[in-house]
Amino acid sequence: MLVIAENLNVRNAAFMEAVKKKDKKAIEAMAKDLASSGADMINVQCSLDGSGDEEALPLATEAVQQAGGVPLCLDSRNAKALRKAVPLCTEPPLINYLSADEKNADEILGLVKEAKCSLILRALKGTVPATLEAKLMILEDLIEKANAADIPNERIFADPSLVHIARGMGQESLLNAHEAIIVLNEMVDPPLNTVVWISNATTGLPKKLKSRVASALLCYLAGAGLTAALVDVKDDDIMKAVYLINSFQDTVIFSPADIA
Repeated sequence: MLVIAENLNVRNAAFMEAVKKKDKKAIEAMAKDLASSGADMINVQCSLDGSGDEEALPLATEAVQQAGGVPLCLDSRNAKALRKAVPLCTEPPLINYLSADEKNADEILGLVKEAKCSLILRALKGTVPATLEAKLMILEDLIEKANAADIPNERIFADPSLVHIARGMGQESLLNAHEAIIVLNEMVDPPLNTVVWISNATTGLPKKLKSRVASALLCYLAGAGLTAALVDVKDDDIMKAVYLINSFQDTVIFSPADIA
């Protein structure tokens, strides 16, 4: 399973303060810590809506790439900011994300094609769809648009979108996300990748429960064939779950000492 560190996001006050102050050394230190904690890739998010990204995203991208030594996931729908940040990556990044709501979809798809980036396609249209059918309908349309822009399935990561389990239809929506991963793995040819942002499911839960729920959910979705996940790589329970998933999938050699 591809482990994408979610830690550099707008909820991380220290990171956002470093971005605001243009403190590259502080950002570099955070990136090094995430890489040493087991991140295969680091997600860089400087805003929720793209505002300010044209300056902030390239600055953060350069610092994280220089220090982390792992591929990057650029979390912005601001196409101008992405065009500035992508060339700063040592290899084509993963762009996070394109949904059915994007007004500049053609611009983002064009950038992904030109730079040979990978792209997360998220099941989102106004709100996160609750039903399996709605999730798949949105993703099918987005996959068709990406393919039409000459982006192959091997560079596509389909995100069925998680909602927090404590919300009204939360449990049913999580079940449908699980089923969507199974369907995408079985029905899409050539194969594509699947990804989720695990902490979206734990929003609103007491802090002491979040790790337990997140690590169990990660295992549940891994059983459906999940390819990648955005997770808190500083959370020991989650990273132990990742290690066990990789052990069960025979991609690492299991040792009791590694999870002691």
